[in-house]
Amino acid sequence: MGTLLLAEVLMLRVVAPFVAPCQVAFISVMAISSSLLSILACPEDKGSLYYIVDEQMLYNPRLKRSYPVRDDIPVMLIDESTSVSGDEHDRIMQKISVEKITPTFS
Repeated sequence: MGTLLLAEVLMLRVVAPFVAPCQVAFISVMAISSSLLSILACPEDKGSLYYIVDEQMLYNPRLKRSYPVRDDIPVMLIDESTSVSGDEHDRIMQKISVEKITPTFS
């Protein structure tokens, strides 16, 4: 479970101003179920992905492409994916290594 990103916190503050600032830091996002994760593959190369919970994305390091997760639903459309730069790829791979994030399947 991750915490909300700053942009999500700001949006929450606009949408739900009744939430006290001290409470916002402890609101967590839902994760994709492990049974769904175990079958998710990249729609282009059919390989495994890495689920970066706190960034709400699935990442394909082979193609340097990320797929968004919106409202706990993976958006597995190539047209909705984002290609990442070399620096961003390195940052994501470092995060995967440090946090010991495992691929969706092996």
